[in-house]
Amino acid sequence: MGWSSSSHPISISSKRRQRSKLQIHRLSRKRCEEDVKKEMELMNLKLYLENRSIIEENEKLRKKASVLHQENLALMCELQDKFPHLDRFSTTLLLLLRKH
Repeated sequence: MGWSSSSHPISISSKRRQRSKLQIHRLSRKRCEEDVKKEMELMNLKLYLENRSIIEENEKLRKKASVLHQENLALMCELQDKFPHLDRFSTTLLLLLRKH
């Protein structure tokens, strides 16, 4: 008989199985890549939101620091008005001593 390997029933089903395994593998890999992409996007979003929160908190702290600095300058002016003979270093030292 003149059976060629391409017309042999076993050979045809073997090729179909290999092809379907390859298709399943490609689909599986594609799904895996999509899952990784979704995970990365979710992680990126979480990091973005965390970063925004840190930036907002930083801005609040900056404003508080600015207010405290202005208050400090006003207190230093008051002390210098009360004790004009003291220099800036002595005034700062006086403030520190009064806190303790």
